Amino acid sequence: MDEQALDRNENFQLSSLESGDVILINKPLQWTSFDVVKKIRNTIKIKKVGHAGTLDPLATGLLIVCTGKLTKKINEYMAQEKEYTGTFTLGATTPTYDLESEPQNFQSIDAITSEKIIETAKKFVGEIMQTPPIHSAIKQKGKPVYLLARKGADVKLEPRKIIIHQFEITNIELPVISFKVVCITGTYIRSLANDFGAALGCGAYLSSLCRTRIGSFTLDQSISIDEFINSVSKK
Repeated sequence: MDEQALDRNENFQLSSLESGDVILINKPLQWTSFDVVKKIRNTIKIKKVGHAGTLDPLATGLLIVCTGKLTKKINEYMAQEKEYTGTFTLGATTPTYDLESEPQNFQSIDAITSEKIIETAKKFVGEIMQTPPIHSAIKQKGKPVYLLARKGADVKLEPRKIIIHQFEITNIELPVISFKVVCITGTYIRSLANDFGAALGCGAYLSSLCRTRIGSFTLDQSISIDEFINSVSKK
């Protein structure tokens, strides 16, 4: 079914979408994952539509959208290995660990060398404990913790065990470094940025992020939301 869905990714039929299909979307910047689901739902007039793994508004890249009976496979897709590329900016932190909030706590990066950056990255490969950002959709008392954090509430989240299979520094142009990360589901790249900056001793935040793979699904197999709408409207 997955291979058939990929073959149809630019030639969708309403009948197949209604019965069950997989749509690989390249999520645009500033859109929420639910924005994509809502747009597709309104376009094809089918209620049973869902995505397999949230991307933050400032992240781009692969979003798996399922329709019809294939929404039952969402958890299966969500559990698969993820691959990301992006950039960290060194020398400051932000409350949200990314550019959803303003940089603060500026520190010198004069002592930061390429060797130190590469060696520090190695410390985050393998099984590690990671605390999710308080500005996230994790729920406490039935409410997303980011709502509590925005109100100034004292939000505390427990560290979680994650596995990072690969953390490669692909380019260094200080204060910005580019990376590639392969990890299990449940990993927060924003938290990785914050923890990485703390380990370097200068602070860091996530300045760009793109999801390039989920399991065997890759970004180059995806289409834009406009391409999907046009493919359906022509039928």
